[in-house]
Amino acid sequence: VQLVESGGDLVQPGGSLRLSCDCRGFTFSRFGVSWYRQAPGKERELVATIISSGRRSTYADSVKGRFTISRDNAKNMAYLQMNSLNPEDTAVYLCNTRDSLYDYWGRGTQVTVAS
Repeated sequence: VQLVESGGDLVQPGGSLRLSCDCRGFTFSRFGVSWYRQAPGKERELVATIISSGRRSTYADSVKGRFTISRDNAKNMAYLQMNSLNPEDTAVYLCNTRDSLYDYWGRGTQVTVAS
């Protein structure tokens, strides 16, 4: 299993970013995918989850109404659209999937929100 995140950048407050997660080495359409984030000195936080079919997703209260998780099962890709970014969103964003035995993680992509 390999998860490769991309799309992180430095963005001004109020700006937007779209993160991508390239998922390989497993039957992507059978598994849910989550985005987590980890800021310096803070615990890893679950940001959003989408089920295998893409028909349902859940969000942390801190990002509801601003972030949207999506997936393209034909391309084995997951996405996180982030709008109205603020400095508290600064973190490394990580893609995650899991099966009955293991959690799988990418290396993350850095998102920095600053003016």
